[in-house]
Amino acid sequence: MGDDVAERTIPILPCRSIDEVLDFYQAIGFEVTYRQKVPNTYAIVRRGGIELQFFVLKAVDPANSYSTCYVLTSDVDDLYRSFRDGIRAATGRVPLRGVPRIGALKDMSYGVRQFVMTDPGGNMIRIGQPLDAPAADAPVDRLDRALRTAILLGDSKEDPLAAARTLDRALDAAEPTSPTTLFRALVFRADLALRLDDRPLAATVLSRADAVPLTDTDRATLVDDLTRARDLRTDLAVT
Repeated sequence: MGDDVAERTIPILPCRSIDEVLDFYQAIGFEVTYRQKVPNTYAIVRRGGIELQFFVLKAVDPANSYSTCYVLTSDVDDLYRSFRDGIRAATGRVPLRGVPRIGALKDMSYGVRQFVMTDPGGNMIRIGQPLDAPAADAPVDRLDRALRTAILLGDSKEDPLAAARTLDRALDAAEPTSPTTLFRALVFRADLALRLDDRPLAATVLSRADAVPLTDTDRATLVDDLTRARDLRTDLAVT
């Protein structure tokens, strides 16, 4: 096959309700480019270079779906802002737990800056941008090491319970660590607690994070975590 042949991969994902899926994607800036009712229910959405196709599968359980795909972008920060702003304008909040939900934006240890969005069908759309200079530094202490492992468990493997247990062991050890590492760990632990539907614990841990003394320099390096902390506070304030 010649080098001039262009190829494109388009994921075809299941859902229980086409209407719910289309409402969600339209809220975050996608256009419905095709919709079919018979002989089977099918639809296509597109936003820029992202195209996703959906079919109805009544047997799918959105809360326990394994369907996923990866979207590479040259501006993950812009997509994250756009998706958050769109769903917040449509629903009044940024969904952080359950289905649908939008995960935190963060630099991953394997060299991408990404977030995970789960749509109403339970499909996990992983959206990332390769880092220009992937972090190659080794963990500086036990909490830093545990946080990196917990992020992989919670955000890549989608196992918040294992992530929480990993982080709790390091937090309980109370070993010396930097304020930035402690803040990031506490915000992520609050995030995990909310995903596990433990709102009292999420509020308690978030209060601990708020009490961590941070300099202006620290805050400049914690923009993603501070944004997530604000979203968590907003969610917890909703009764």
